[in-house]
Amino acid sequence: MLTTYEYDRYDGFDIIGDIHGCAETLRRLLTKLGYSEKSGYWQHKNRLAVFLGDIVDRGPHIREALAIVYGMVEGESAVCIMGNHEYNAVGYCTPAPESLGRAYLREHNKHHNRLIAETLEQFAAYPEEWREYIEWFKTLPLFIDFEHFRVVHACWDHKLIKEYLQKYATNKVNTRFITRSVDRQSFEGRLMDRLTRGTDLPLPDGRVITSKDGYQRRFFRTKFWSENPQTYSDVVFQPDPLPEDLVDQALSTDEKSRLLTYAQNEVPLFIGHYWLQGKPKPIRPNIACLDYSAVKFGRLVAYRYDGEPVLDEEKFTWIYVDPPEWRDPEPD
Repeated sequence: MLTTYEYDRYDGFDIIGDIHGCAETLRRLLTKLGYSEKSGYWQHKNRLAVFLGDIVDRGPHIREALAIVYGMVEGESAVCIMGNHEYNAVGYCTPAPESLGRAYLREHNKHHNRLIAETLEQFAAYPEEWREYIEWFKTLPLFIDFEHFRVVHACWDHKLIKEYLQKYATNKVNTRFITRSVDRQSFEGRLMDRLTRGTDLPLPDGRVITSKDGYQRRFFRTKFWSENPQTYSDVVFQPDPLPEDLVDQALSTDEKSRLLTYAQNEVPLFIGHYWLQGKPKPIRPNIACLDYSAVKFGRLVAYRYDGEPVLDEEKFTWIYVDPPEWRDPEPD
């Protein structure tokens, strides 16, 4: 596995958004980026692939997607950070201490069961392989600072990351850390929630949003880069719209104090997680989200980074995900 000081042996980086089991589309994207399968894994002669997490869940070829990414990481042609779905999988499959009063760190309730259903179904005949992937997930970094650019699944929080590095001296986690993170109010819980799920604000007066997939939410996802926001519409960042009467609601002083800022003079930051749509482009000159809803027949997106301080719309590359992805792959 690569260490930080080895990154400079590559001429460039191909940063790839949430895959969610779209293995056939991933193969097409890697081919388009100039990677080929040699010695049992996909590789490029002088570039490194950087996966932003969320390889598992929802899609038709999760086991195949994991095999591709894992093979590349082991072959040192890629690195992969932890997404919230890898984190969820670890919690779902890790026995809980008796003090928690449940069998596993992540409860096996109706909502959680539904989120991981496709993954468990596709690994039902490969239990030992799935156990090994769970152990591998625990080794994935939560973030990587490449000096000239940064990657994290959902949100870069300077304060929490600094405190984490001071406490743990690593960008990775372990079982003990994950067990502590079950308490959402603990430092570990707050860190995992912030880095893998992002920032949010509660809806006022106990209001509820029902998302397109039927899940009810009492909060809305927010930008962590807004400068001088005044209303909810200035900070909302999610596929599901706010109720019309809340769009222009003024942010309170307390709500403003809970927001983060990633300044425009900082190095480029790449994130996934947010289910964007449309033609890929930078969110800001130094921020790009590469999750363009691949598993919902959107696009699997990469950004070809070569050290530029200002992101270039022309350096986004993508493959559309269409219904044939959901057919069984051709046999080798």
